Amino acid sequence: LTENMFTQTESFSPVTTSRDGIYVCGAFQGPKDIPQSVIEASAAAAEAGTLLAEARNSLTKVKEIPEEKNVKGERPRIGVFVCQCGINIGGVVDVPAVRDYAATLPYVDYVTDNLYTCSQDTQEAIAQAIKEHNLNRIVVAACTPKTHEPLFQETLVEAGLNKYLFEMTNIRNQDSWVHKDDPEAATEKAKDLVRMAVAKVALMEPLEETELEINQKALVVGGGISGLTAAKRLSDQGFKVYLVEKDTVLGGQARAIYKTWKGEDVQKNLATLVEEVRSADNIEVRLGAEITNVEGFVGNFKTTIRSGDQEETIDHGIAILATGGHEYKPDEYLYGEDSRVLTHLELDQRFIEKDSSLKEIGTVVFIQCVGSREPGRPYCSRVCCSHTMESALHFKELNPEVNIYVLYRDIRTYGERELLYRKAREAGVVFIQYSLDSKPVVRATDDGLEIQVMDHVLQLPIVIRADLLTLVSAILPYKDEKLAQFFKVPLDEDGFFVEAHPKLAPSEFSTDGVFLCGLAHYPKSIDESVAQAQAAVSRAVSLLARKKIHVSGTVAYCNPVLCSSCGVCVEICPYSAPSFIKEGPWAGKAEVNPVLCKGCGLCVASCRSGALNLKGFEEGQIMAMIEEI
Repeated sequence: LTENMFTQTESFSPVTTSRDGIYVCGAFQGPKDIPQSVIEASAAAAEAGTLLAEARNSLTKVKEIPEEKNVKGERPRIGVFVCQCGINIGGVVDVPAVRDYAATLPYVDYVTDNLYTCSQDTQEAIAQAIKEHNLNRIVVAACTPKTHEPLFQETLVEAGLNKYLFEMTNIRNQDSWVHKDDPEAATEKAKDLVRMAVAKVALMEPLEETELEINQKALVVGGGISGLTAAKRLSDQGFKVYLVEKDTVLGGQARAIYKTWKGEDVQKNLATLVEEVRSADNIEVRLGAEITNVEGFVGNFKTTIRSGDQEETIDHGIAILATGGHEYKPDEYLYGEDSRVLTHLELDQRFIEKDSSLKEIGTVVFIQCVGSREPGRPYCSRVCCSHTMESALHFKELNPEVNIYVLYRDIRTYGERELLYRKAREAGVVFIQYSLDSKPVVRATDDGLEIQVMDHVLQLPIVIRADLLTLVSAILPYKDEKLAQFFKVPLDEDGFFVEAHPKLAPSEFSTDGVFLCGLAHYPKSIDESVAQAQAAVSRAVSLLARKKIHVSGTVAYCNPVLCSSCGVCVEICPYSAPSFIKEGPWAGKAEVNPVLCKGCGLCVASCRSGALNLKGFEEGQIMAMIEEI
């Protein structure tokens, strides 16, 4: 354990404990938020999976699923289950009144309320009610479908119903939580929501899911620490990996970093990792390579890469994007004009080279947030404060008499990194706060650099004469819009990749089969980058290990009779699902690839001719809900 009684781990193996086969994640490893806890949970699963890789499928049992009942042509017989969610719903909404009201609605043959509808005993009760009352459609009035809909759909399947004969209405987030001060109105709204759900589900029809075979090979884009870690872990689990790096050497930004915030030698650990990747039999490395085209979909991607004058096409089932980031090069504080002004990575490079002149320096100044948290770049680069503490302490090791000043806006040494800040203060490092509207002013003189800053306590300007100035500058993404378009994944306004969900899916994209990790996602430390690489591998292996998957039945489709061939759907779809039919009687009309379609409905809403519709959200179903408002 650490001195704060958290589990002690290393930066290059952040979920591995001192005991073989025991892994750690979440707050027991250190203070952290939900996304990082979820990432570490997946990372721990990946490490456990590596140990168990040889035994994969050796004890697998095929789950027996009952034959699906054919309900086509049957009168709707709807079951409604209203959840109290403890006091989350029941403390505001009159759940028994909503239950009794649901019993009066057309085609409703069974109603009940439950303390927690998502509990295992309630799932069994739902399955039993389906069988006893011959129900063929189910409505659950509870919380958010985002987290619980798959659970209820699985219950339907186990009861012999098509999973899409189901509608979930959210009477918690959209009702009891937002109307907690008006229980009567909340109860009426809950009745409205249930009535709308019943009207829709009565018109639902069984949907089919497309089965896909998964190519067992993986593509990792980026050869920094995240990419190297992802490639190594995939290889360790027995999968063929292609590692594509645009540079001529592996290592990424880590080649210029001296130590981690825990004091570990980055160059030593990086060299070990690179050697492990290069010596792995099932990893093929492509250096100086550029991706020129990507076709296909989850399980069946075809990626074309160019190395020099040669092109090759790689078939793979999944892709992990670990394209990294880079250090901002400032245009202020005399950077590029005076050799005594360095960026932090340039200082690290001198540490790596064991530059003896650093021992002779009398005064060092660090200016934090250079290029970060400014109008054009409002985000915090997160790792800079911890990096400065580590560098300041190393200067003190080289020369205990050196004077060190840190000019900061806010110190953000989060979690146990706060110990570094305390050590730096105890070692005599002086911290002076400045504001964005009163930045330090740097002047060059023959005797050294003069840095003027407003002392926030004295409210007077002070001048520091320094031998070396380190600019702690922002971490920038590469803003690879071309790559984002190839894999149909989004970038945020700053140019970082955007995950599917910050809490539920922090290491994957909305595009199936594509995952992300490292600085390409947002600024993070080495231990966080390694953990996310392991998490991305865990999520990827959940596809690769299955060999076959089913994609959602909630997809758009086109009626070619009504299609006007305007092409709006083709242009507007972020996943490239619609395309034009090339041959046959409907040549030139639109069609939708159900494998690529995510069911977002964007093409349906944009279709002027009414040719497009969305299964599970048909126009008639939507209108039925509207009419019940």
